[in-house]
Amino acid sequence: MSLLLRYMRRRDIKPVVAIDRLCFQPPWSAESYTFEIKQSSVSHMAVLERRAPSAPVMAAGWRGRLRQQLRRARAGTVLGYGGIWRIEGEAHISTLAVHPAWRGCGYGEIVLAGLFGKALRLRADYIVLEVRVGNAAAQALYCKYGFRRVARKRQYYQNNKEDAWDMRVTLDGAARSRYARLLAGLRRRQAFDDGYSRASRPRG
Repeated sequence: MSLLLRYMRRRDIKPVVAIDRLCFQPPWSAESYTFEIKQSSVSHMAVLERRAPSAPVMAAGWRGRLRQQLRRARAGTVLGYGGIWRIEGEAHISTLAVHPAWRGCGYGEIVLAGLFGKALRLRADYIVLEVRVGNAAAQALYCKYGFRRVARKRQYYQNNKEDAWDMRVTLDGAARSRYARLLAGLRRRQAFDDGYSRASRPRG
């Protein structure tokens, strides 16, 4: 396997924060990530990393620039990350991002599928997240996995006062069947190993 989705460790904080600063305003601090992986009892943080020096399996039509960037990525390179908070019946996706250099490769879907699987493993009743109203690409991915808009949060984002959609999916039988079908399709398109969704949270 050329990609590995796994629990976030302390050594991942530096590259994760670097990606966070490229993707979000304001970004989370290193201290925030340290708390999430070391102290929080409800947090389950994941990273997607390059596992082998050979290039990942790529679908036809991807741009040459992305191919070159992927070949340059060394084993252990963090490509993206995400996390959920499991609180009572809710699994709240706290963050999800892919490095801008590797967007369009399907890596965000791998992370989302892992978070979805973790929510099922933790027996959550539903998953919730917030997304910028202007982020159509992310919304399309979430809708693909059954998320629906339930509310508009006015001026949710601090940097530019953009609104957010509150999106949710109930983890009923239909959602589980959809997830199983989408995961099977994702595995046919991508070479990755999921060491996160069914794994126990690391100690220490």
